[in-house]
Amino acid sequence: MAQPASNRGALSLDVSRNLFPEIIELNVGGQVYVTRHSTLLSVPNSLLWNMFGQSNPSELTKDNKGRFFLDRDGFLFRYILDYLRDQNLVLPDYFKEKASLQKEAEFFQLHELAQRLRPTVSKENSIGEEVFQSDPEEAALVSTLASSSISTTTTTTAGPRSPSLDARKSGYITVGYRGSYTIGRDIQTDAKFRRVARITVCGKTSLAKEVFGDTLNESRDPDRPPERYTSRYYLKYNFLEQAFDRLAEVGFHMVACNSTGTCAYTSSDPNEDKIWTSYTEYVFCRE
Repeated sequence: MAQPASNRGALSLDVSRNLFPEIIELNVGGQVYVTRHSTLLSVPNSLLWNMFGQSNPSELTKDNKGRFFLDRDGFLFRYILDYLRDQNLVLPDYFKEKASLQKEAEFFQLHELAQRLRPTVSKENSIGEEVFQSDPEEAALVSTLASSSISTTTTTTAGPRSPSLDARKSGYITVGYRGSYTIGRDIQTDAKFRRVARITVCGKTSLAKEVFGDTLNESRDPDRPPERYTSRYYLKYNFLEQAFDRLAEVGFHMVACNSTGTCAYTSSDPNEDKIWTSYTEYVFCRE
């Protein structure tokens, strides 16, 4: 006699619990995760539920160390795994990968999570985003923007006022960079006259993100709270003047600067060109 589909599914899960170890090691796009087998089965009919609940371990792809391999975004999978643990999701402040995370949720067939990550449409038919544990200051700024928008449409005697001017914070930002210089006869024609390796940004997280926006690479310190300080951010471009222009545009001015350098010859011949390697920091302030 054929068994009902629900009974066959339950039987398959019982079999998978015997085939898979309780602790599962995953290699997701080069990032290693360790979790319980039961966690991967926590959302029925999801991709991971089918892989680890309805399949045999020998049918799944593994890396050279025997870990189950998934060719997906290893950074974003941490949020997928967090959701599987308790069906709750808390994203970092100023999280800018929500659209990519929605794509990952759809791939893993986590339909409820994907729905929560989709942009919502406001009453004014403008698109906004659902906020997960958002920064109170960010929420206040959104409220200010909405109030200002309403007031400018109903008031004709006064010109529009940019709410960003009222919301700007005072504080300090330190911009640092390592550069190399060639000193020699061909200095003016040398394409390597000035080579900037990386422009670093130090300061309060919320202030750095306000100033530099999408040009700020925060991959080395992705979960830093907005009111904490960091020294691990850097810019996605190598033009120092571009950083200065941006700081000037939002009201910062330079208050201090210091630099150190070392010199080396390009070869053992002292008549050859010299290469200077320097580290410089510029301190900017907005009152």
